Amino acid sequence: MEVTASMVKELREVSGAGMMDCKKALSEANGDMDAAINYLREKGIAKSVKKEARIAAEGLANIYVAGNKAVILEVNSETDFVSKNEEFKGMIDTIGNTILNSDAKTLDDALELSTAEGSIKDLIISKVAKIGEKLSFRRFEVVLKEDDENFGSYIHLGGKIAVLTVVKGANEEVAKDVAMQAAAMKPLYVFPKDVPADVLDNEKAILKEQAMNEGKPAEIAEKMVEGRIKKFYKEITLAEQPFIKDGDISVDTYVKNNHGELVSMIRYEVGEGMEKRNDNFAEEVMNQVKGE
Repeated sequence: MEVTASMVKELREVSGAGMMDCKKALSEANGDMDAAINYLREKGIAKSVKKEARIAAEGLANIYVAGNKAVILEVNSETDFVSKNEEFKGMIDTIGNTILNSDAKTLDDALELSTAEGSIKDLIISKVAKIGEKLSFRRFEVVLKEDDENFGSYIHLGGKIAVLTVVKGANEEVAKDVAMQAAAMKPLYVFPKDVPADVLDNEKAILKEQAMNEGKPAEIAEKMVEGRIKKFYKEITLAEQPFIKDGDISVDTYVKNNHGELVSMIRYEVGEGMEKRNDNFAEEVMNQVKGE
């Protein structure tokens, strides 16, 4: 039986699979729609395996909160286009809410949790087959707070950055202000004491070398380092950063002025530290259309 464009379109709408996959499935099934659907389902897992070498560095981060418990997570896709897909967003919500209602502590634990569509691992595999891209559940963290503490959550750029903060005392508005600060200013640590010793030693060595290159004697250079390291803290630690709504005070001071105490911060930026795709997605689509 001849495979027509309308048949391919119908199978795509039913299965959500790619155009070329639908065309091949219909050819293999001699135009039988049900058989073609079965063919696509049978190839679903194989399809996901073939995509393992591809890069999934786009996607979304999100936060889920229930009472004194919160979950922040990141799920990746290959293209930004797919991250706007309602099917993809729904999968993330399922993953987030499932973890929120579990005792999972590790990624392996989470992947085995049950959903209405099987385990989270099975859910991802099925969406890979339907959406047609490699999808990857990259990371999550569960955060617990006390009754006298507040969560602050902020999602930026529709899920490209997610920040979850905890503030003791104050209120949710203050905690959210702190989360917005972290989203905008990208602090690496919460407090100066959190900066690893090797990072601090390296920065001090660089600052000392800079001062000596300016012609300062070693003992003067040492004193200059102590002053300049405070500027370093203001750049990389949330507590010491100038508050974006009032540059005359630090974030820590802002929280204290509102009868609170900064406790913690987790900031996820989608794809940070990952290799990005450099290929032209439009060109890839055209190649598929041409059958290349």
